[in-house]
Amino acid sequence: MKPLFGYLFLAMGISFGIASNSFAKISDGFTKLTPSILCILFMCITMFSISKAMSALPVGFAYSTYSGLTVMGVLVFAMIKYNQIPNLYATIGIILIVVGVVMVNYLGKLN
Repeated sequence: MKPLFGYLFLAMGISFGIASNSFAKISDGFTKLTPSILCILFMCITMFSISKAMSALPVGFAYSTYSGLTVMGVLVFAMIKYNQIPNLYATIGIILIVVGVVMVNYLGKLN
């Protein structure tokens, strides 16, 4: 598979990862049927997409990018939908996650 398709699958995995985590909150502990089904369906699509991305991209790059951007996306979703503004320590933690992803992607060496 060409790297371009890896990046497309990675973007799809990130998007569906954010959506599945958002539906996990909306499902209210899997007590609401429709959001629960969507959460499980989107998580399956997420895992499929990430596995396809890892077949074309390095595992460390793909997973660190997926996890970091998904965390950021869910944070933005929580800020918009639930007005959950992170405090100073949470903000520092999120910044460290982003710095870690950047370091893995641009400074990490592959053997």
